[in-house]
Amino acid sequence: MTKVIKVMALGSLLAASALYGASTAACAGCHGQHFEKHAMGKSKIVKDMSKADILVALKGYKAGTYGGAMKGLMKGQVAALSDADMKAIAEMIKGGAGTATNKATANAAAAAVAVSKVIDINAKVCDPERIKKEDLGNKKVVGEEVLGLRKTTLFDENVKPVASKFDRPAPGAAARFERAYVNAPPMIPHSVEGLLPITKDNNQCLGCHMPDVAKGVGATPIPPSHFTNYRPTTVLKNGELVKEGKKVGIQKGDMGNVGDIKLAKVKKLNHLYQGRFNCSQCHAPQADVKTAVANTFKSDGLTDEFKTHSNLVNMMDDGVK
Repeated sequence: MTKVIKVMALGSLLAASALYGASTAACAGCHGQHFEKHAMGKSKIVKDMSKADILVALKGYKAGTYGGAMKGLMKGQVAALSDADMKAIAEMIKGGAGTATNKATANAAAAAVAVSKVIDINAKVCDPERIKKEDLGNKKVVGEEVLGLRKTTLFDENVKPVASKFDRPAPGAAARFERAYVNAPPMIPHSVEGLLPITKDNNQCLGCHMPDVAKGVGATPIPPSHFTNYRPTTVLKNGELVKEGKKVGIQKGDMGNVGDIKLAKVKKLNHLYQGRFNCSQCHAPQADVKTAVANTFKSDGLTDEFKTHSNLVNMMDDGVK
């Protein structure tokens, strides 16, 4: 049973709300086949709730008026459910039949295939034929319509934003994007609907990407570097600013510095370092956009391993003597 639950969790964890309908197959990864689990270790055990309480929860999640840590996450998951859908789901849960294994694993199988793929987002941008075509160095005449990014003359200019599509599959059902270079922050391949805004007190990303959960649900785990404080310990002592045990001093109201502190003493933590709580500061959602120019950039050392993994924690002092 444990093995089955882990397989189901791969894809059904956050399946798109359209997959729910009047089915509970997409719920099994988080809540268990018989709704016997604390989803992400946070939710109530749904099988112990009354039908009325389940309906209150589902409707409240949709309205954005119910829930604690899972409020933002669940709002996106139930957004497409009608009152009739919610009533049917509540009745199924309280009926005790559970989720049919074949249905639950069918959702997981489709998502597992997606997760196993890694998309090269630069494939079309780095196309040799396109690069050759756009290379101004091999043209005898260069017109003004190719000099800039707008691809039009100043007399015919009609500037408008580039059409962008941010529609992405739900978390757990999206293929990953390979990194642009070694240790680049991975892009967000799935929809972020219901997950934003991220605050230090309400971060829905942690529900799937914490290392102890990520492996079981097929998500990319948060790396060790995010559980490490690299900032120098700085205190005010007897009117003097002391950084990493060295006096920096305060002169003319300006904070001084010391040149021999190359890297602060690493402080490993057993929790996410709060200086990195804002995931979307570095990890950006992907949009389907036609780029204005080709890309000739190629990353050194971007092996198959580093297209999806990071060793940043081992490279923080690279080049520091």
